[in-house]
Amino acid sequence: MPRPAEELRKEETPEEKEAREAESARLRKERAALKEKLRKETVRHPVPEADKACPKCGGTADRPVGDGKSTTTIEYVPGYFVQREHILEKLACRCGHHIATAPPPPRPLDKSLYGPGFIAYLITMKCADSLPLYRLAKQFARMGVPIVRSTLNDLFHNAAAKLSPLYKRLMEIIARAEIVQADETPMKMQEPNRKGYVWAFITDLLIGYRFAASRSGDTPVAVLGGTTGTLVVDAYTGYNAVTLPDGRDRSGCLAHVRRKIFDATTTAPEAARAGLELILAIYRIEHEALKLGIVRTDKHLAMRQTKSREAMNRFHQWLLAEEPNHLPKGPMGQAISYALNQWPTLLRFLDDARIPVDNNRSESALRVVALGRKNFLFVGDEDTGENLAVLYSLVATCEANGVDPIAYLSDVLMRFDDHPASRIDELLPHLWRKSAAA
Repeated sequence: MPRPAEELRKEETPEEKEAREAESARLRKERAALKEKLRKETVRHPVPEADKACPKCGGTADRPVGDGKSTTTIEYVPGYFVQREHILEKLACRCGHHIATAPPPPRPLDKSLYGPGFIAYLITMKCADSLPLYRLAKQFARMGVPIVRSTLNDLFHNAAAKLSPLYKRLMEIIARAEIVQADETPMKMQEPNRKGYVWAFITDLLIGYRFAASRSGDTPVAVLGGTTGTLVVDAYTGYNAVTLPDGRDRSGCLAHVRRKIFDATTTAPEAARAGLELILAIYRIEHEALKLGIVRTDKHLAMRQTKSREAMNRFHQWLLAEEPNHLPKGPMGQAISYALNQWPTLLRFLDDARIPVDNNRSESALRVVALGRKNFLFVGDEDTGENLAVLYSLVATCEANGVDPIAYLSDVLMRFDDHPASRIDELLPHLWRKSAAA
């Protein structure tokens, strides 16, 4: 089916066609002028010794043929872009029957003009800094790289398709973890015009995102179905599919309780302040463990089973005492009801020092999605949402492990095709430094 622009061209007059071609010529001239701002580099590639042998006479191709074959890439070097001219050495055998040419430099994506650093920079700007592609196109043009948004879009999604096996492996490792935190946030889809969701699944220093067209429990099942351990989440029933009846143990989020009590400050200020102080006592104990350097140790567990349990008991008694004093549908009544309904899950952290008291890490991981939602508004469809989740996951896990995502992606985009599938874990962000050094 032809596109609207193609249909309009069929109906244009000779004058309109001439004007369109003149405009195209003007744009080509402007882009050529912008490219002149780019730094220029020349990289010479010698012919490998094995290719110099002449199959005709058995001699050696050692006589230069012209300046060599030329090919061009545009690369990003931290701080600037550079246009690299690659000169592929050409040698001829003196018998006149054999010419050897150096192989072209490998490319991160087939037939792409752009180098791995350029693509890595593009991905990082969108997934770490939430810059929409149209803004990046303007930025690149100012730096001497005129590039249309559709090309940026192709580079982004083709890179996601190439790296998707790494993403799948990352999600497998997260699913096997004993303790996982999860949360979700909406992200509008353009086609169809409806709401999709980005889900975050976190364990230790690994962060994985999953895009889905709905908020149903199908996504937790797809990621965590059939696994055991603990799932730290809020009260949303969509997670029931993997916690009831024989799935993961569910651990609640104390921050959600605190937020609801804080929201009741305007209608029940004294009660809200008292409730917030009781919750603060629990966080003070966690802070004390952090200062002592005993987080996740037996000493931390002992502290939780004594001090934290006492603090939680005081909070529970306060909830029961306050409940009759507030309307069930009022802000404080709803906050108290929420806490009491979630009480068994809120106590889970007391029996395992590895379980966090809240789900703030997964909420924090979704902030970049919320910022992206403001800046680029929507994803095209479910497939593009899935590609966004792939690259979000790799970039976020880089940042969680103190890895520069530009350096990581630049390296992995080039190494991935030749890397043994049996050793794919070496290319995951949290293990990459060791494999890159090797």
